[in-house]
Amino acid sequence: MFPQPLPFSQALRVVVKAPIATRPSNRSSLNLWYRMASTNANVWGLQDPSLIKYQAFIDGKWVNAKEGGTILVTNPATDQELGTVPEMGIAEAKLAIEAAGKAFTSWGKTTAKHRHDILMKFYHLMQQHNDDLARIITLENGKTLTEAKGENAYSASFMEWYAEEAVRTYGEQIPSPFTNIRNIVIKQPVGVVSIFTPWNFPSTMIARKLGAALAAGCTAVIKPPPETPFSALALAELSRRAGVPDGVINIVTTQKNITEVGREMCESKIVKKVSFTGSTPVAKSLYGMAASTLKKVSIEAGGNAPFIVFDDADIDKAVEGAIACKFRASGQTCVCANRIYVQSSVYADFASRLTEKVAAFKVGNGLDENTTHGPLIHERAISKVTRHVEDAVSHGAQVLVGGKRVGGTGSFFSPTVLSDVPAGALFNVEETFGPVAALTKFETEEEVIALANDSDVGLAGYFFSRDVGRVWRVAEALEVGMVGTNTGLISHATIPFGGVKESGIGREGGHGIEEYLNEKLIAFGGI
Repeated sequence: MFPQPLPFSQALRVVVKAPIATRPSNRSSLNLWYRMASTNANVWGLQDPSLIKYQAFIDGKWVNAKEGGTILVTNPATDQELGTVPEMGIAEAKLAIEAAGKAFTSWGKTTAKHRHDILMKFYHLMQQHNDDLARIITLENGKTLTEAKGENAYSASFMEWYAEEAVRTYGEQIPSPFTNIRNIVIKQPVGVVSIFTPWNFPSTMIARKLGAALAAGCTAVIKPPPETPFSALALAELSRRAGVPDGVINIVTTQKNITEVGREMCESKIVKKVSFTGSTPVAKSLYGMAASTLKKVSIEAGGNAPFIVFDDADIDKAVEGAIACKFRASGQTCVCANRIYVQSSVYADFASRLTEKVAAFKVGNGLDENTTHGPLIHERAISKVTRHVEDAVSHGAQVLVGGKRVGGTGSFFSPTVLSDVPAGALFNVEETFGPVAALTKFETEEEVIALANDSDVGLAGYFFSRDVGRVWRVAEALEVGMVGTNTGLISHATIPFGGVKESGIGREGGHGIEEYLNEKLIAFGGI
């Protein structure tokens, strides 16, 4: 049995007295330990340095890779080394899965109220450490500190939401056609969950999955992205302080061994569910692996969101919505506008106002309070955005502002607005994941709905119109899982987040706890 959680006031006073990692005895490892400790003090600048961990987390212990390999993590704004985390392989993945399986035998039997209380402590700890957690996000991901603080608040909200959902996992009594039988349906946790998350929201993507899993009574093995592992490890530290028992949360860091580790996390018979956020090609691969044992699967894959401005829209509001939707996190979100369609009669006005706003953006280090937009995550991201811009220009598009990489250190691309982007451009067939607003002109409602739906994916879509009838028609016609009408922001903890077509399976947020539960019928006979 697990101990009852500490009172919240006491949990907040918990201070980790151990060093960042268990101090090694041999000279080479000791030198590395001192270097990591120095990096922590000089680079991170946290109020609570013990939130930074340079080891993975398995069965309640901070551990290195068995073979001693490491992954170097850098700041995309400065190219500065932040530190290393273990390069783990299949052996460590198996240990993590086994630990989660063992912990589930007890955690899965805890009461919903017990899990609610622990999740609420987790939530309050994330709020208490908001400044530090945001700084970690900014340093490893690059987004501005303002955005990072918003992300941590958003991430914490999932812990709060799912704490309340834990005590709302109601069963059901179903009338029987027979007088001597009563039908009762109960809900039980699935079991061990494998969680795969991307780098664009290093904290939120974990919390949205982990919060639901913990609330349901599941245990988890998390594979965070190699670009942004420190946010995940900081959350593991806070979960420990909140009273989450050993083995319930496990984190395996890997980069070069991702294929082997991913396969083990999907095919192991101990694992009963897989939850993934990332690209559609990787989603298909993991889905195939999970199918080998018919696991439950939740997938949030790629998007190619249309953003439509009709001639009856409030243009100022549409520009505000486009900026919030397109340029959030420098365009590195799965639900950001990728194809911006503007009706011909308001095209010039919208393009002019949007360009004026974008030209005023300040690109730079996310820790600089004057910065409005940070870097892209790495050189591959810069190359993809550059390729998309060059392709559009080669097909007749015009650069209204930006359009090129920002020189110097870091992975910066100038916020860009392109006009006259043709339908055949790469922007219309691939997710760009960068700070480029690609504008295309359209004439009729029927035409733009056809353009918007001409995609293999369907995560989110947006449009601006003040015609109530049109709002209903277009919202229902768009082939996406989520629609924003007269808003560029749709994400929060209480809504069902997910897509259709090749954008995924299942929903997170809202009643997403159901994805982590099995229904069981108990038929009472002999009455």
